[in-house]
Amino acid sequence: MLALNKVYHTAIICSDYKKSKSFYTQILGLKVIQEIYREERDSYKLDLALNGNYIIELFSFPNPPQRPSRPEACGLRHLAFEVNDIEQTRDFLVKNNISAETIRIDEYTEKRFFFIADPDGLPIEFYEF
Repeated sequence: MLALNKVYHTAIICSDYKKSKSFYTQILGLKVIQEIYREERDSYKLDLALNGNYIIELFSFPNPPQRPSRPEACGLRHLAFEVNDIEQTRDFLVKNNISAETIRIDEYTEKRFFFIADPDGLPIEFYEF
């Protein structure tokens, strides 16, 4: 059996780098570890951290294909963040013009959660612990 320690990071490709960088840093509050412009690819690579832990590698590429999400497609389904106060989290997002689903209850854990979408439609879940 493999001896995995943790998830190192998740890579996300965006269509509008400036908009996505603002969303992930200004709205979600992730911290920039490093930002690299790769001239040969006309692409940015932005490493982002949550509470000091590297979690997202945000890429820009010229004209990336659209991500199929509905109906559900194979592959990464969504990104989820643990939060302490689900209502406060949702209120903050709505006040910042982010469309948020209504809060639901997980039928198995009885925990509350809801979804938003990033600027490219990637589903992002907030789950209360």
